[in-house]
Amino acid sequence: MIDVRDVTVIAGRRPLVAGVSFQVGVGEVVGLIGPNGAGKSTLLGAVAGYRSCLGRISVGGRPLDAWNQVQLARRRSALLQSSALSFGFSAIEVVLLGRTPHSGAGRSLSDYEIAQAALEEVGALHLAARAFQKLSGGEQQRVQLARALAQIWEDGGARYLLLDEPTAALDIRHQHRVLATARDFAGRGTAVLVVLHDLNLAARYTDRVLVLRDGEPAAYGPPAEVLGREVVGEVFGVEVRVVRDTAVSDRPYLVDLGPCGPSN
Repeated sequence: MIDVRDVTVIAGRRPLVAGVSFQVGVGEVVGLIGPNGAGKSTLLGAVAGYRSCLGRISVGGRPLDAWNQVQLARRRSALLQSSALSFGFSAIEVVLLGRTPHSGAGRSLSDYEIAQAALEEVGALHLAARAFQKLSGGEQQRVQLARALAQIWEDGGARYLLLDEPTAALDIRHQHRVLATARDFAGRGTAVLVVLHDLNLAARYTDRVLVLRDGEPAAYGPPAEVLGREVVGEVFGVEVRVVRDTAVSDRPYLVDLGPCGPSN
């Protein structure tokens, strides 16, 4: 599992994240949610090993800094917000970058087959030969997700997938497809940590959510327990009504009633 204990990230003299603890087990999808500037991407970057921090982060029972980087890259992949490329790669060449920890600069037939399967997984196989830079923002996002999936494609033990706002540039159909894919990968032996802005997507696809406010944990638990009127009002300043239609799903659905008034 991913085990985060009392993690603090400091920039200059200011803590961007302070005293955060949570776990992501294999087979689980855990969501990071909170207002803009709450520290979600900073925390995910620390879990990925891209930002230094205080506290302890373990992956698969081993401290993050104790991993051999190539071995870790074969088990853990990350999709970050910034995915710009300055080279003229095709979409499938971008996905093949995810195979580098496994095969180095060389590419085997298996690598190409995995890259194609990953593109098909996110509904982007038809983009394989297209120039990455000429794709729309949403298409680029899906290709980059395929790259992250290709990196941990093999079912050779526990895997770890870190996603920073993977639905940000996508239409509603592809938002659901991406999160359904994350959910499916969790079922195949992957611990998934995902930053989301849409509370209803978090409610529908995650097992637990960690709510951040000003870099600190405000709530943590199953969506049905956490995503209620009180927490959403206090953290996001928005009044909601929680609807549960058990004929459709046992997950909560939040109806946005607008900003909280002065009395709230």
